[in-house]
Parts: sequence; structure tokens; C-alpha cells
Amino acid sequence: MSTMKEMVTDFLAQKRIAVAGVSRNTGETANSIYKKLKDEGYEVFAINPNADMVEGDPCYPDVKSTPVPVDAVMIVTKPEITDVIVRDCAEAGIKRVWMHCSVMHGVRSTSDTAVQFCHDNGIMVIPTGCPYMYCEPVDFFHKGMRWWMNRTGKLPK
Repeated sequence: MSTMKEMVTDFLAQKRIAVAGVSRNTGETANSIYKKLKDEGYEVFAINPNADMVEGDPCYPDVKSTPVPVDAVMIVTKPEITDVIVRDCAEAGIKRVWMHCSVMHGVRSTSDTAVQFCHDNGIMVIPTGCPYMYCEPVDFFHKGMRWWMNRTGKLPK
């Protein structure tokens, strides 16, 4: 079993990352993560079955519809939608998934069913946290959140 640090390092070492849950509303968390990854030089793909364009970029209905295969998927959706997305990931051969969790807002994309599905199907899964806690440069707030979650045992080892 990999540590959280090893899984995050592996996830962020990928070049093509899809962000599932982006919105036409630019103020959403998924959009912020999408922009952060794009600004850091990743080739990112917006995933939302209800949008054609997001943040000025094409948006795809699912991870199987991207023009090139993606290496990893950041999921920022409701847990019941996460269940569907991980099945799509398995069908597309995607082996890395990160389920976003916002401690501040109490919003989780994590689904126990989806986590188990990932384990059962050879998909590395990060079931908590936020890439803002790890993408350099890490801001003071997210450094503090990572420290606090680690200190209180809410961040997997």
C-alpha cells in the first residue's frame, strides 16, 4: 500500500489530467482546481456532461470522450456521481483517481463504494484532500490544512 505522499507524487507526475465536475459557473471549486493544474503546465481536460465549454476550453461529457487518453482524473462531484466516474475510468483504462474533499466547506466527492471499486479494479485512489495542498507553490492556507489534517489523523499516511 502506497503512502499519501507517494500517491500524490505519482498523481501529480502525470501530464494529462481530467477534472470531472467543472461548471459553467467559474467560481466553483472544480474550476479553480482546473485552472491551477492548467497554470502549472498540465494538459487538462474539463469533464461535465452538461457543458460544451468551460473556462474557454472544450468540455467533454465523460473521461472516455477526451481527444487523447488521460493519465489521471481529479473528481470534484457529488459522491453518487463519483461512482459513475470511476466506472468510466476503469473502462477507459485510467489508473489514477483523486476524490476531492473540502474540509472547510464539508463537501466530499468521496464515495466508499467508489473507493472500493478502485481498489478492486487496480485504480490508485486518493480518497481525500485537495491538490492545492500539494501543487507548488502551496499557499499558506493549504499548507496549514495539510498540516492540520495530518496532525489530526484525517489525512491518510
